[in-house]
Amino acid sequence: MLAVNYSTIRNNLKTYCDEATDNNETVIVTRKNEKNVVIISLEQYNQIIKAAKNSEYLAMIDRGIEQLSSGRGQQHELIEVEDNE
Repeated sequence: MLAVNYSTIRNNLKTYCDEATDNNETVIVTRKNEKNVVIISLEQYNQIIKAAKNSEYLAMIDRGIEQLSSGRGQQHELIEVEDNE
């Protein structure tokens, strides 16, 4: 993980973008009197988003299992669908 001030990033943006994409480096951009930002590769970003969605999905499954275990489930009959082929 690299921490670099805004002026340095501005003067060397390509170098730090290459660090993020080629070396899988996380670059923290520090900004005086402003909120800091992070530069990561698109691949890393997609992995983070996928992990967050997976976590939400697993939490939903856990809630469903908890509901079934506590007797709050409902039984339904399956609907048969005819194949038109």
